[in-house]
Amino acid sequence: MSFSQHPGHAPCGIGWRHPHYGELLESLPDLDFLEVHSENFFGDGGAALAVLGQAREHYSVSLHGVGLALGSACGIDAWHLDQLARLVERIEPVRVSDHACFARGAAAGRELHAADLLPIAFNNAALDVMCANVQRVQDRLKRPLLVENLSAYLHFNSSDRDETTFLGELVQRTGCGLLVDVNNIYVNALNARLAGNEADPLGACLRWLDQIPPACVGELHLAGHCDSGDIVIDDHGSRVCAEVWQIYRHAQRRFGGVPALVEWDTGIPPLAVLLGEAACARNITTHAPQGVPA
Repeated sequence: MSFSQHPGHAPCGIGWRHPHYGELLESLPDLDFLEVHSENFFGDGGAALAVLGQAREHYSVSLHGVGLALGSACGIDAWHLDQLARLVERIEPVRVSDHACFARGAAAGRELHAADLLPIAFNNAALDVMCANVQRVQDRLKRPLLVENLSAYLHFNSSDRDETTFLGELVQRTGCGLLVDVNNIYVNALNARLAGNEADPLGACLRWLDQIPPACVGELHLAGHCDSGDIVIDDHGSRVCAEVWQIYRHAQRRFGGVPALVEWDTGIPPLAVLLGEAACARNITTHAPQGVPA
């Protein structure tokens, strides 16, 4: 399946979080879409779902999940998938996405959820699990799913291929698309440098992008990260850095007008700051390199 690309500027949106609910609905800023975490709107009613319905009257909405645990060998949680399917039917989102991770497992006869996005091995066994889970979600939702690359802080010795090969095989076998998180690529490259495995983090990111088939990319994510000295964390707590803007520019040239989202989840700033980051993302695809922070 080929995911649509957009002439002119790429659609740009922001991750819509609770502190900005009221202000955004009052001001209705110039955005192409909003993205929310799907799990925050599960259920049959309540204030959160009512607010999302209001937003849907003015904007396209993208649903971004953090709990499907697509790489979990115990499969997809039926209740979770039921709730997601009902939300999709109610909101009619422009895109639905989740992560290439595992989070669920069986221990002492019980299913446990790690409440985290844990990395997977890049091998045949993990690919079979991921394909089966992605296909189950797509069959239920009756639409392709976008799968996001992970910021990973450990790696498995059992991996026998690189991440881009694994993701390409996932796309080929299931017909899903990819949500390429540009910041995650850079965070992984910086941590590889700290471990002594990568001399050129920026170059590694550009090569990563060049190994992804353009037709399968349905969205890009941008965010800030935190360098604590001995590890770099994808904390979504600051402005997009200059290097990530450079990687993003390369991604848009390669993938051709893919919708882009700015995420900010910790230390959430005033809405105007987030809108400014989204304007920078839009500028890159209309007047590049104008508007790119130094």
